[in-house]
Amino acid sequence: MGIRFPRAEKRLAAHSRWLAALLWLLPLALSAQSATGVGMVSIRIPDPVSGGQTDGYVFYPSSQPVHGATAIGPYEVAAVPDAPALPGTRPLVVISHGNGGSRLGHHDLATYLASHGFIVATLNHPKDDFQDTSGVGHAEVLAGRPLQVKSTITTLLADPHWKNLIDPERIGVAGFSAGGYTSLMLLGARPKFERFIDFCDQHPEVKDVCGTRAKLEAEMAKQGRTIRDYLADVQNDMGHWGDTADPRVKAAFVMAPLSLVFDEAGLAPIHAPMFLYYGQNDHVLPPADNAKHIRPLLKNLMAVKEVPKADHWVFIAPCSTALAKEAPTICTDPAGVDRAKVHAQINADALAFFRKTLKLPGH
Repeated sequence: MGIRFPRAEKRLAAHSRWLAALLWLLPLALSAQSATGVGMVSIRIPDPVSGGQTDGYVFYPSSQPVHGATAIGPYEVAAVPDAPALPGTRPLVVISHGNGGSRLGHHDLATYLASHGFIVATLNHPKDDFQDTSGVGHAEVLAGRPLQVKSTITTLLADPHWKNLIDPERIGVAGFSAGGYTSLMLLGARPKFERFIDFCDQHPEVKDVCGTRAKLEAEMAKQGRTIRDYLADVQNDMGHWGDTADPRVKAAFVMAPLSLVFDEAGLAPIHAPMFLYYGQNDHVLPPADNAKHIRPLLKNLMAVKEVPKADHWVFIAPCSTALAKEAPTICTDPAGVDRAKVHAQINADALAFFRKTLKLPGH
């Protein structure tokens, strides 16, 4: 038998239901109200390793609304080229792509953060991007990656336009795969590259990490050297172009990081807050030796999330039809994984994390 209400109580009950619905919808409404249009411009960034330059983009809040997407190669980017920037000083987030990646590989995260009040920069890492991977495994990339992010920050802070829009005290990084390694290096981590040998002894099947080992060992043998000698040289060259740490970076959002090269001592210098994401079934960088390995070693880890059933590539932006045809491996997920839904959660988590750690006013 149902409960009977007097008339006044009926009105109160109806009001309570309306209020409850309003309170449930309020965060979504506030989020919608806080979103803006997004502009984007291309930039050139000096490379401290080669002495040349690399390409990047800056995404930023704009009063100009985004109608549809801007096609850039196989990417469909939710930003308006050269749109006017909203005034005001804002936090900066720099996004670092993985091995063989692109300055647009995480465009959805970049535009999402920009639409909610951040300046976001991306870049191509020389000799480790979609056009050229000839430097992978060499010091010029292993040291160069964090130095190129540092150069991106320095370039923007020195630019007459961007220096008035970026708060130099509120800078963060986000990185995927080798970009996760890059993020850790920027926070002060110190790698130990001989750990690659132990990993590949145990996991020769992980071709993305260990597939070139036999070739490298053969090349070293011709010189009367071993792979340990080679890795020792890489280790010694890490400081050749400058310090890979950047004290200007105050927080890091790290996705499926290449982190098997770090031990407890190597991660001890990190004190900045971090958010760690990884895929449950990552076959490129197995979590047990990477994300899960570093999880208990990080002092200021604010949150950890595992994407159920996901493989490594789930962290790349959902692919356009053109990109899916061009690069099916990075665009295909295991059964039961909806990349669009995964990214909706990743983007929301990144926004909440950077709002808190970089102290976005009004949030």
